[in-house]
Amino acid sequence: MFKRIFLSAILIAIGVLAQAEIPSNYYTRLDGKKKETLKMAAFEVIRPHTVVTYNSLFPQQFPKTDVYPELYNGQKRWWEMYSDNVFYVNRGWSGMNREHSFPKSWWGGESNEAYTDLFHLYPSESDANMAKSNYPLGEVEDANFDNGVSKVGYAVSGQGGGASKVFEPADQYKGDFARTYFYVVTAYQDYTWKYNYMTMQGDYPTLKPWAVDLLLSWHRADPVSEKEIDRNDAIYQIQGNRNPFIDFPELAEYIWGTRMNETFYVADQGGNVTPPITGDPELTSPAEDSSLDFGEVAVGSLQTIELLIKGVNLSSALSVRVTGENRAMFTLEGVKDNQIPASKVNADEGYRLRVKYAPNAEGLHRAAITLYDGGFAAGKTFNVSLSGEAFPVPQMLPVIAVDATDVTETSYKANWIAPDQPVDYYIVYRERYLHGTLLTEELIAEENYLVIDDRRADVSETYAVQSVRLGYRSELSNPIYVAASASVGEIVSDASLRLVNVPGGVKVVCNEGDVKLSICDLSGQMIFYQRVNNGRMISLNPGAYIVRSDGFKSPMKIIVR
Repeated sequence: MFKRIFLSAILIAIGVLAQAEIPSNYYTRLDGKKKETLKMAAFEVIRPHTVVTYNSLFPQQFPKTDVYPELYNGQKRWWEMYSDNVFYVNRGWSGMNREHSFPKSWWGGESNEAYTDLFHLYPSESDANMAKSNYPLGEVEDANFDNGVSKVGYAVSGQGGGASKVFEPADQYKGDFARTYFYVVTAYQDYTWKYNYMTMQGDYPTLKPWAVDLLLSWHRADPVSEKEIDRNDAIYQIQGNRNPFIDFPELAEYIWGTRMNETFYVADQGGNVTPPITGDPELTSPAEDSSLDFGEVAVGSLQTIELLIKGVNLSSALSVRVTGENRAMFTLEGVKDNQIPASKVNADEGYRLRVKYAPNAEGLHRAAITLYDGGFAAGKTFNVSLSGEAFPVPQMLPVIAVDATDVTETSYKANWIAPDQPVDYYIVYRERYLHGTLLTEELIAEENYLVIDDRRADVSETYAVQSVRLGYRSELSNPIYVAASASVGEIVSDASLRLVNVPGGVKVVCNEGDVKLSICDLSGQMIFYQRVNNGRMISLNPGAYIVRSDGFKSPMKIIVR
C-alpha cells in the first residue's frame, strides 16, 4: 500500500516543469548598491519565501529538484552529490537522507525557515552524510573517509575554523556548494550561529575570511552549471524565491571579492534578466504555474502552509479562489471577500496567504489557487496547483534505545532499534546537567542512530528516542545513560541497573541482587527510598525525577509519561 502510493506521487511530481522566467522587477532592489548594502538588499529580496513542510521534501519536492534529466538503464535516478551510487527514483528513499548541506546544528537545529529551505537541502547517500557530520567545507589534507566523491578528514593549514575535520566535495560540485553557502549566509544573515567554523555574527560579511577565500575559489573554478540553473528555476516554482548567486555569478565578487568597490546593476549582468518596466503590475511570487505540496498527512489532521504573494505596481485588490475536484479539502484563512489588498501584495515583505489542507478521506487530493485582477489585463490569471496525500492515522510502536557506541571525549553515537513500520524521522531527547542546570535538547535523526558531537567527558547525560510518522509520535523509549568519566569511552550501559518506563511508573531491571534506590522530584522532595531488586514496579506520577543509587555512577534524571 505504502509503495503503491509513493509511486503514484512520484509519477505526478516528475511531470515536466515549465522554464521559470525571472520577473523583471524581482531584483531591482539590488540596483545601485555595493558591498554590505548590496548583501542587505539581496537578503531583503530572497528571505521572504513560501516555507515547505519537512514531510513534503520527499516524495513531493526532491523529484522536482534533484533527479537526473536523462534516464539511466531506462529509469529515473536521484541526482545526489555525495557519492557515485545509483539510487533509482522508483525504489524510494532507502539508503538516502535529507541532507542540510549547511549543517542545521550551526544555528542550533531549530525547525525554522532555514530547516526546510530547498536551496541548501539535498538528497545524500547515508554513509557519506554520516561521515560529513556537521564539519565545515574545506580542502582535505589527510582523509579518513573517501568514497571517490566526498572526502572527510583533516584540513590543510589555515582552514577548518577550529573544527576537527572538514568536508570536501568533488570538484564538479564545489561551485554548487559555494553558491549554496553564499545563499544561506545572505538569506539567514540575522541568525545567531551556535558553531562558528565558517561564519561570524552580523549582517556583513557573515563569512570568516578563510571561508570567503575558499568559497570564492570554488565558485570561480566551478562555474554555474545547467543543473544549478534548472534547480534554481524548480525551487522558484516551489518557494517563490531564487538564489541570486546562480542568476548573477558575479554577485559574490561584488559582495566579498574583486568587485567590492563597484556598484551593482542588474542590467550590466547579462543573462535573461531585464531592467524593470516601470508602472506595469507584476507578481514575483508565486512563480507562474507553481505548486504547493502538503506532503503526507493523516486523515483528520491539519497542515498549514503560508504561500508568499508578492508583487509590484498592483493597482487594485488581487482576487483569489480555490478551484478543482478536491477544493473542499483546502481552505484559505484570513482572506476577506476573496481579495488581498494591493498594498499588502506590493509591500516589501509581501503577503503570506495561509492555505490549509484538512483531509477527511484517504487518497491523493488536488486543487488549485487562482489569482486574478490586481490591475492585470482582463482574463490574466496566475495558478498555483495544490496537492496532498492522506493516510490513516498511524499506530506508532515504541522504539528501543540501545547503548551508545563510538564514544570519544567529544562525541558518541546514540543508537536505537526501530519497529518495522514507516517512519518519517526520529526525535532524540537528550538531557544533561551543566553547572547545576538541566539542559534538554530535541534533535532530529533520519536513521536509527545520531552522532552527538558536543559531548563533554566530565558530564553525564541520557538520551531517549521517539519515532514520528505524519506528525504522530511513538511512546518515548527507555533512557540510555552515558556516564562521565576521566577515561575516554567509558559508558555505564545499565548492565547493573536499569529503570524502564512502564504504564504508571518505572520497572527495575537489576542484574546484581538488590540495590538501594532513592527518587526525588525536581524540588528535592524524597518520593521513594528503599532497597529494590529485579522486577520491582515503582508507581510514579507523570513528571521528571532524579534517581540516585549505587548502580549509577552519577545522579540520573528520568521522565515518567
